[in-house]
Amino acid sequence: MTYRPLDGSSPAEPAQDAGSSRRGFLRATGVAGLGAAAFAAGAGDAFAASGEDQPDASDRADGSDAAARPAGTRSPVRTGTGLDRLPHPLVIGHRGAPGYRPEETLGSYELALELGADVIEPDLVPTRDGHLVVRHENNIAETTDVADHPEFAGRRTTKTVDGQALTGWFTEDFTLAELKTLRAKERLPQQRQRNTLYDGRWQILTFRELADFARKRGRELGRDVWLYPETKHPSYFRSIGLPLEERLADELRRTGLAGRRGRAILQSFEPSSLQRLAKLVENPRIQLLSGPTSQPYDFVLAGDKRTVADLVKPEGLRWIASFAHGIGPTTQLIAPVDADGRLQPPTTLVRDAHAANLLLHPYTVRNENAFLPLDHRRGTDPNAYGDAIGWAKYLYELGVDGFFTDQADTSILARQDFWSARGVG
Repeated sequence: MTYRPLDGSSPAEPAQDAGSSRRGFLRATGVAGLGAAAFAAGAGDAFAASGEDQPDASDRADGSDAAARPAGTRSPVRTGTGLDRLPHPLVIGHRGAPGYRPEETLGSYELALELGADVIEPDLVPTRDGHLVVRHENNIAETTDVADHPEFAGRRTTKTVDGQALTGWFTEDFTLAELKTLRAKERLPQQRQRNTLYDGRWQILTFRELADFARKRGRELGRDVWLYPETKHPSYFRSIGLPLEERLADELRRTGLAGRRGRAILQSFEPSSLQRLAKLVENPRIQLLSGPTSQPYDFVLAGDKRTVADLVKPEGLRWIASFAHGIGPTTQLIAPVDADGRLQPPTTLVRDAHAANLLLHPYTVRNENAFLPLDHRRGTDPNAYGDAIGWAKYLYELGVDGFFTDQADTSILARQDFWSARGVG
């Protein structure tokens, strides 16, 4: 059986030597002069040895000690962003641990941290009364039991969001109190049938509840718990009078997550959303990038003809670097596959982004065959696990600075192997 890749991209020219790209990036970020042995060590390259901007525990948002982490495993980013306090490469719990629990629930986030994720990622959408809630989309038909609530049957509707007609129930038509009467369920029940065991167990979270949980859990774990919130469909929500950026900045300040010493990385597919956030808070920002022929929806609205293929060129990356600290590309922008899903030579995106002083946090690494390149699939069942550890190690070896993952434990194991092979840890 042949599995089709989730999104296609055209093969690009092969990447240059990963070591040379890392050297250029590290020099650009101020970690020059560490010596050939440090550069050869790979990711992190003994950043701690530079003596640059390593805060005392009293300066940390939660009082934990960055120096306790092994040398060579901290992020080689320009100082002043706060990202140097995180391990490198980063393991980002994509919507928590949705490989094992329904996504964006308290249970999913709890498990992601137990499995070792450095950062947990919530997607944010607003309620009618202006609260930010944690849902992958504002259409909650597939992720909650709203269809089972006869009192909300009349709110089923069709809306156009980012140019796409969608039918279902939408968070902006509910108050927070009404959403709290719903329960979350598994979004991919055919693929992740075991997760349906937890259907109905957890409520919809607010961003503030998740931030409070992260702070409390960080104290219990004795380490930072960072959040990586995404503004979803920001132009759409601004158009209906529910702008996300001001609300998010407000919540970051209320929860102590704002600023370079906070514990939040901000992300969006729309550059204008990040540009607005840059004026409101000083948190690091990541520009998300979809397939090469796609456009950010704010570009569509503004008549900007550039596509993602334009943005990943050196001049596009330099433009992104004017308002963001990194990019979150689909993995196929880094490691493209052919029509059968077989890996092609890597692109130059890692090298080019690092030359522009940008981090790379691609998405999304998953265990199931259906989400893996053909080279890393095992057997013919698309829902069975393939060689996800090998796939994660391949991405680390290409020089990415971390990635979003649905199963943090396998990505942690791959990172341990990656560090061990370089004598780090």
